[in-house]
Amino acid sequence: MTFLDFAWPSFLAPGRLWLLAVPPLLLAAYIFLARRKSKQGMRYTNTGVLQAVVPPQSQWLRHVTVGLALVSLVALALAWARPFGTDKVPRERATIVIVLDVSYSMEAVDVAPSRLAAAKQAAVDFVNQLPASYNVALVSMSGSSSGRVPPVTDHNIIVRAIEALETQPSTDVGQALEQAMAELDQAPAGEDGDPPPGLVVMLSDAAGTTNPDKSPRQAAKEMGDRGVPIYALVFGTDNGYVDIDDVRYPVPPDFSFFSDLAALTGGQAYAADDASRLADACQKVGSEIGYVEVDKEVTATAAGLGLAFAFVAAVGAVMMGARWR
Repeated sequence: MTFLDFAWPSFLAPGRLWLLAVPPLLLAAYIFLARRKSKQGMRYTNTGVLQAVVPPQSQWLRHVTVGLALVSLVALALAWARPFGTDKVPRERATIVIVLDVSYSMEAVDVAPSRLAAAKQAAVDFVNQLPASYNVALVSMSGSSSGRVPPVTDHNIIVRAIEALETQPSTDVGQALEQAMAELDQAPAGEDGDPPPGLVVMLSDAAGTTNPDKSPRQAAKEMGDRGVPIYALVFGTDNGYVDIDDVRYPVPPDFSFFSDLAALTGGQAYAADDASRLADACQKVGSEIGYVEVDKEVTATAAGLGLAFAFVAAVGAVMMGARWR
């Protein structure tokens, strides 16, 4: 975190900010005295004798030294008021359920080398960047969704299971979400007995259901009620297609469906129609679920800046003093 990360005004002792009135007063006094000295200097015409006795000083060095001293005072005044801001720190623990679509539409090659291959690689990269303490589970989504790996901290098991996935017919989002909730229920509780925070990361291209009794929106609403957000990476372009039994089927992505689904849970959907956007989406999801914002006092940072400015101002004062010798 930097000193500029805190939002104004964010101070634990804002009543001490009265000290900020001092630097402007000192600056006004300095300008007044400098102009007064300049007018008095006009009375002397024989400046050669004066220069022989007192060597001329650099105007810019004096101004910079005074300016740094005043800036140092401002920074120290802010530090005295104890500023604070927000910082992102890794979550101590969490359970992530990866729901990966393995339906036939994921064989489309509009996202190179194919939607499924890109989704697998994205899922692997995502798992590899998670903290080692996170439990991760895997659900394959098709017409008959199933839990492939229950929540485990051995992420290598998840990676191998992802790489072994193969396509299957149909898509049932509602059933996949119910299976994801079942996997979350298997996550071990923390030392305080409370379940760890959970969330679902979906990698899919289109909506679908083979069981009208398991509505995706109803399942998403239940997840939202439990505080489990959905983050969806939606693959494909409007020109995507697959060939099945010599018949070509268009398979455009249904981004609006997943966006609405994620919104019901407080999550978000990201389009992944090429490699660069896929990488950006994975990074954003990782930032959303891997870190939590906490208040953090930055008094030391402000004080450090004040001392740095004071040090430079002191160097300037020494240089000016040396010119008088």
